Amino acid sequence: MTREAVVAAEGHEHVSAEHASTLEVTGDDFLTPAGDCILGIEADTVPADLDAAFVDACRDAEATVTATLEAGGHTVTVEGSGHPDLTFESDRSHVLRTSDYVDDRTVMVDADAAAGDVDRDLVAALADGADLEFTLTVDPA
Repeated sequence: MTREAVVAAEGHEHVSAEHASTLEVTGDDFLTPAGDCILGIEADTVPADLDAAFVDACRDAEATVTATLEAGGHTVTVEGSGHPDLTFESDRSHVLRTSDYVDDRTVMVDADAAAGDVDRDLVAALADGADLEFTLTVDPA
């Protein structure tokens, strides 16, 4: 059974989306230029808020996890995998990783894109302060 979590966040003038291996949406209310993996701030939902059924579905190594980012009329989709070690315990940030590294912020591993791969029109909209809709969908194997 497909499960979905929708997160509302905001863009920020320092969104640069240049990181080569991660993409992040954070609940923090600030962004410095060093945060080159962050596409959205002030997320209204963090991993620790997601329901147990969603988290359990993401812990299946065979599950497909999809993140859809929509802002300023532009949409980007990133696809990756679940992992048995995902905890969803972070009260700050959702992180998509192109690697198989897992920590409490990780919501997807083996992602097919990172911040640096995101469509530049979407990045520009976020840098102009556009609202971001970040949707995570998990399809169990």
